Amino acid sequence: MFSLISRTATFRQLKALDMVARLGSVSRAAEELNLTQPAVSLQIRLLEEAAGAAVLQRVGRGVQLTAAGEILARYAREILQLWTEAGDEVAALKGELGGTLRIGAITTAEYLIPPILVKFAETRPHVKSYFKVGNRDDIIRMLATHEIDLAVMGSPPRELRTNAAEFAKHPMVFVAAPGHPLMRRKRLSLKDLESANLLVRERGAGTRSTVESLFKTSGLKFHIGSELSSNEAIKQMAEAGFGVAFLSLHACALELRAGLLAQLPFPGNPIEREWYVITLADRRLSQVAGLFRDFVVEHGAHVIDGGKPSATDRRRKRHAPQG
Repeated sequence: MFSLISRTATFRQLKALDMVARLGSVSRAAEELNLTQPAVSLQIRLLEEAAGAAVLQRVGRGVQLTAAGEILARYAREILQLWTEAGDEVAALKGELGGTLRIGAITTAEYLIPPILVKFAETRPHVKSYFKVGNRDDIIRMLATHEIDLAVMGSPPRELRTNAAEFAKHPMVFVAAPGHPLMRRKRLSLKDLESANLLVRERGAGTRSTVESLFKTSGLKFHIGSELSSNEAIKQMAEAGFGVAFLSLHACALELRAGLLAQLPFPGNPIEREWYVITLADRRLSQVAGLFRDFVVEHGAHVIDGGKPSATDRRRKRHAPQG
């Protein structure tokens, strides 16, 4: 079967299957590919004839991949990515470093990546960016299915074999409106938050895992006041005095500076963790993805801190020859 596919399948058919697999819809795939719906359906039908098996099946108003379709879609994505990488490397031989940089970041890290991308683009103006944001589970899935080349998150995933490089500190903080009753206390402890109306992200988010672990290791009960799917919603509710929020300091820095939110006064707040840039251990990185990973490790903390010297810069200065 597969020798027949290799003789008759085309890149157009593989692109159609890949897009339908990504979007779960022939009509949406057609929009994305700038084609008509019948044109995409024709490409899928030709691929099915080459494979000798159906790749899609109707489910309600949408479609889903068959078992054969799952296999072909996985290989189609890899073939298309390899072909893109081949073109990028040929261009690099001519001194034209370009291509598409495919990055995924957990929702909290969406505040970090844009300034890093801007700095990277200053030296690589021909590189295009594909930037996806999601909760931790979403980003791990995208990395596993090669939808992205690298990910930025708070800790390496245990379910995948990865290479992880720490590049910056990640402070997370309990905050509330300045007028919140707990703000009147001179000194608090984590135990005082057992009965607070805690505003947290949904299960699968990095900050949610951290705060749950924090209470568990302290032997305290973790009571959720409200579970929300975005940092913005949590900040709005906290500013309105609805409860105590647990957020990345990067996500609420502006609100803290503006006095809309304030840190709760107890030792160890904020809680400091790390940011990592993560790639699959068994997948060769494209040249542009490798360069971006190195840039993040070398300069990420410096960019995030707004130009303050990074830990790497400080170490270099300490060890530099004097005079």
